[in-house]
Amino acid sequence: MDKNQYKNAVETLNLWAKAYYTLDNPIATDDEYDKLYHEVLEYENAHEDEILAYSPTLRVGGAISEKFEKSAHIAPMWSMEDIFNNDELIAWINRGLKFNNDFYVEPKFDGASLNLLYEDGILVKATTRGDGLIGENVTLNAKTITSIPLKIDYKESIEIRGEVVIKKSDFDLINDERAKNSQPLFSNPRNAAAGSLRQLDSKVTASRKLMFLPWGVGNNSLKFQKHSEIMAFIRSLGFVQDDFLKVCKNADEIQDAYNNLVLNRDKKPIMMDGMVIRVDDLQKCTELGYTVKFPKFMVAYKFPAIEKVTKLLDVTLQVGRSGVITPVGVLEPVNIDGANVKSATLHNFDEIERLGLMKNDFVNIIRSGDVIPKITNVFKDRRDGSQSKIYRPEFCPVCSSKLLDEGVFIKCQNIDCRARVINSIIYFASKTCMDIDGLGDAIVELLVNSGKINSISDIYTLKDEDFRDLDGFKDKKITNLLNAIEDSKTRELERFITSLGIEHIGIVAAKKIAKTYSNDWLNLSYNDLLSLDGFGEIMAKSYIQFISINRQKIENLLSFITPITKEQGIINNAFTGKTIVITGTLSKPRDDFKRELESFGAKVTNSVSKKTDYVLYGDEAGSKFDKAVNLGLKTINEDEYEKLCEI
Repeated sequence: MDKNQYKNAVETLNLWAKAYYTLDNPIATDDEYDKLYHEVLEYENAHEDEILAYSPTLRVGGAISEKFEKSAHIAPMWSMEDIFNNDELIAWINRGLKFNNDFYVEPKFDGASLNLLYEDGILVKATTRGDGLIGENVTLNAKTITSIPLKIDYKESIEIRGEVVIKKSDFDLINDERAKNSQPLFSNPRNAAAGSLRQLDSKVTASRKLMFLPWGVGNNSLKFQKHSEIMAFIRSLGFVQDDFLKVCKNADEIQDAYNNLVLNRDKKPIMMDGMVIRVDDLQKCTELGYTVKFPKFMVAYKFPAIEKVTKLLDVTLQVGRSGVITPVGVLEPVNIDGANVKSATLHNFDEIERLGLMKNDFVNIIRSGDVIPKITNVFKDRRDGSQSKIYRPEFCPVCSSKLLDEGVFIKCQNIDCRARVINSIIYFASKTCMDIDGLGDAIVELLVNSGKINSISDIYTLKDEDFRDLDGFKDKKITNLLNAIEDSKTRELERFITSLGIEHIGIVAAKKIAKTYSNDWLNLSYNDLLSLDGFGEIMAKSYIQFISINRQKIENLLSFITPITKEQGIINNAFTGKTIVITGTLSKPRDDFKRELESFGAKVTNSVSKKTDYVLYGDEAGSKFDKAVNLGLKTINEDEYEKLCEI
């Protein structure tokens, strides 16, 4: 790739990214994008002094700042006056607007305001609102946001302003991850957006899935007469805008738009806290001017609050399908935006301890659409002596089994616990475990809910007549499922151990147990487990406790199942002792090839390197195949693979 090809490739990648992220109309496959992206990355690694300011490789982050420099806005970033009802809307219109006007209205998204400065079509600076005159330079972080174009088709200097936001679903994922890591939770998406934008490590910002939604311009030399025309132009430059944009003629139309937006508030993927109303005619905006604090030509019509204060009355325990215990707060009922809220998730007991939460505490509640309400703050100064400590549970509230307590997670390990039995059976029957073909999620739920099975071992007592009264089961389907159940009785020991769903014991750990202790795996001591390579105290504790709780159930399962151990050794052939990578679409699932290769004594890995002996490829092999060819490695198709198996 030469310099001109590099420039063209960058332009192409940005075009493809705009179609994907902004227009929601992809014009290239992920494979095509990835391949060209890596070619650009290779060129940039070899020519660091030629990297274009608008290269998409800059979006991944990586630079770590010691602090953010102060940066002045060319034109001030004003805040807005708030109004809360129709009377205040009419009063605002009558107060300063003594002539007929069109009003531009749009959602007021709850995020962090950001000012983007473009010079000669290139993003040169991104600055937070700050005090409206001076903010912080967060350019490196802004470049990681995929909805911010690094290059626009407009050469004049322009400040484009908008809101950096996080989707409600992504906000919950971020908080879930922070809860797992015992980190303080973000209280709302606005704080999450602001916190993500001000990360000193731009890689953290890049991981947060931020979005930028423009709402206006600062310094510019545009010739438009209306704000709606400006926003249409901004969107044409490659920016995302919400579909709820209207031009209203009077207060009645504004109120109708507001009511409609409130009605659809929960359906929006991004949290809103109101609706922005502004005079559309730019000349009239200039004539109206500003107060000391606010523009007179625009206002924020705020939504009813979604945060309230109430009292935590009690804490109940919820057992999830995976056995994880989640504490749920029982609240003194409080109405939030028309919903009567009586409970809130507390995530886990580490979060309860972090908050310092007690029963009878006054707490702050946030509700976001259909998302379960959450406690975000505790008002400890309101305590009156009636508060009591919240204790970590020791026994499952459903089956009374001893719980596995690992700090962040507390889990019921009883495979027959009513709260988790469906999930236990689904996992047991899955392809990577006992591979019972036809016993998928829906069928398991149907069998459990209809009372046909109540535990894993009940699978092996099913008969033809058990299916006759169930919808969708014909002779062939019943026969195939019963045959698959029968076939599963002789699976390998490591797959059987994996299928039990022991916390921290996946297929790799199960293989080590099966290989080392094939005859006595059910009677291992704590020290036996610690002697295995890669096993630590947490894994050993989980295994010992699981076997203790479920021994009788496992022994019952073993009355139906005879797991196979591979004491006979490996089958030697051309793959013995070799390192293999599998890529592309083959005639069988990759896991089938992996198991076969491991039975030959081969090592199957995911990444291609100089140490790779063979790359087994199928259709649409992609970048792994290309890398293998570039490294001069041996690549084989499925026919060649079959021949080598016989050598």
